[in-house]
Amino acid sequence: MKKKTIQDRIRGSLIGGAIGDALGYPVEFMSRNAILRKYGERGVLKYVEFDRNGKAVVSDDTQMTLFTANGLLFGITRLCTHGGLGAGLKDFVAYAYQDWLQTQTGVEDYNAYHYCWIRDIVELNVRRAPGNTCMSALMSLKHHDKVDNDSKGCGGVMRVAPVGLMAAADAQVMVKGWNGEGVPRREWSEKEVVRLGGDCAEITHKHPLGYLPAAFMADLVYYILMYDQPITFSTIEGFLGAVYADVRQEYTTEREQKALGELWAQIEKAVSMAADISVLDEFAIPHLGEGWTGDEALAIAIYCMMKHLDSFEGALAAAVNHDGDSDSTGAICGNLMGAIVGVSAIPQHFKQNLELRDLLFDMADDIVKGCTISEYHSPSTPEEEMWENRYVKIEPTNIQRF
Repeated sequence: MKKKTIQDRIRGSLIGGAIGDALGYPVEFMSRNAILRKYGERGVLKYVEFDRNGKAVVSDDTQMTLFTANGLLFGITRLCTHGGLGAGLKDFVAYAYQDWLQTQTGVEDYNAYHYCWIRDIVELNVRRAPGNTCMSALMSLKHHDKVDNDSKGCGGVMRVAPVGLMAAADAQVMVKGWNGEGVPRREWSEKEVVRLGGDCAEITHKHPLGYLPAAFMADLVYYILMYDQPITFSTIEGFLGAVYADVRQEYTTEREQKALGELWAQIEKAVSMAADISVLDEFAIPHLGEGWTGDEALAIAIYCMMKHLDSFEGALAAAVNHDGDSDSTGAICGNLMGAIVGVSAIPQHFKQNLELRDLLFDMADDIVKGCTISEYHSPSTPEEEMWENRYVKIEPTNIQRF
């Protein structure tokens, strides 16, 4: 097996998530029986909903994933150029989500400072069934009120794959150290990946089952990308055990430990059913729930990945053709499968006519490149100037088509 590059796999994860989202979005609120009646005995296997430009539309899941990535890249750039000014990456992601909120409610003042260059892309300034918890929580933050909910919805876990992607890129992209030898751009500990993944979800979802699945997801993506050998069923089992240990060590309150036990029970059930060749998807997935909560959505995505580890198409078909939150389970499964197979192995018909495809590629490539400027280094190449325009200047502008 030819080894996949880190760029190929990061592109695969972001595009894979958007593909799963686009497949599941039109059937998000439909029962499995209704899906089969409308789309045939195998359900949705290709894109079925398009915008006026003929692009398969994505939902708020892909939108918020992009804003997570933009917030992380903005934060890393601030750390490189200004020392962070006392803020952590979680804070910059929270600022990015405020920009996403503007795309859902209308930009009030284009001359006001904003954090994300992608805010002004016309295709992102559309409402695609944004989650009530995300909207209400971000409105509270906008008005400097405390976010006071106990939500364990899946709106946190579906958007945090970029945390694992960035950590893996930093660890695998070599730069010159002080002695001139190649060293990782930055080495993250599993603790950092877990905590940041959970923190990005906890901005809006305050129940442990709202943010612990996100911590688990970010770390799982990281483990997948850090492994450069063929990934088997038993490999994934090993990753899951390691991630569980990481999350258990990082989140230690009694309430969090109890919730983690519930999450792990769901994941163990998913693995057990995936290992049993006699269990069919239509019987297995209902035993894991409908995906509206974080633990259910992650468990369903893990089941579909492990059951169909040899088929990107099969995994995503299973992840969207069920009762419940099809776009979120499809997006999470797509993030995981894309990280495993890489974008080059994803069937071409999924990559064609996908809304925001080029932007997803651009964001993936920025994650791989990382910040190349600092407070002591002025941009001197077109690439460095583009980075400065995207993540430093972020000039107010009228809405633009990407």
